[in-house]
Amino acid sequence: MRVTQSMLASNSLKNLSKSYANMGKYQDQLATGKKINRPSDDPVVAIKGMFYRTNLTEVEQYKRNLSEAYTWVENSEAGIDQATQVVQRIRELTVQAQNGSNSPEDLQAIGVEVAQLKEDLYSVANTKVAGRYIFNGTQTMNPPITKDNEGILQFDKMVTNSFEVEVSKGVQLKVNIDPSSVFGSGIFSVIQELEDELSVGNLQNGDELLTGLDNNLEKMIAERSDLGARYNRLELIDSRLADQEVIANRILSDNEDADIEKVITDLTIQESIHRASLAVGSKIIQPTLIDFLG
Repeated sequence: MRVTQSMLASNSLKNLSKSYANMGKYQDQLATGKKINRPSDDPVVAIKGMFYRTNLTEVEQYKRNLSEAYTWVENSEAGIDQATQVVQRIRELTVQAQNGSNSPEDLQAIGVEVAQLKEDLYSVANTKVAGRYIFNGTQTMNPPITKDNEGILQFDKMVTNSFEVEVSKGVQLKVNIDPSSVFGSGIFSVIQELEDELSVGNLQNGDELLTGLDNNLEKMIAERSDLGARYNRLELIDSRLADQEVIANRILSDNEDADIEKVITDLTIQESIHRASLAVGSKIIQPTLIDFLG
């Protein structure tokens, strides 16, 4: 086959174009820090990257869910703690009221404090976090305890079902408590009876009321213990997700991130090849007919 001057020029330009493309690829890798910048650069790496990135996105979503779970559990624990303190204080006042040296006025004064503590317990039961009631199951937009026109507490809207958060793939964790065990009508009935007797300056059922307070305190402690166990599990899941996130980022980096030292070396070599190609091309392609004839 006869090789013409135009063929030499065409091949030289084609090779120079490839050289420019290679340098452009290495410069893109340096600029982005990635092995590929489009799927066509390496379809296998691109497909694996999509899979690894999906895994990382799932882990990040579960970590956001964990933050939500921590908010519910920690605020629920704080609510139980305050409710327990309130009931314990009411118990102390009941024991104090049973002292035979109290006058009717003393008992009435104790009744006033009991009434205020009852209002505080009511307030805790209707705790809102981020605009949602945390002690009313899945009915987070409705308060668990309401008052009628006469100020009497109503418990008909209290919901006891579980509010669950997905904290890992296929794992739903209950993050609320059973409000009936902590803020149910039982504890308020005992406190109301105590308040009514103290308000008239005569405590007749002190022992019975103490028993009622103790029974409700046991329920609160049991509910708090159960919540603590779930909090411990939440911390274990959090630790496992943190490990999964580190692993997912490392795998994604291994798959997509460019070896900068190697890219710089390859770019330097390619620049040398490109300069050599330009030099050889200038010798092969004769610039004028006179040079060709000469």
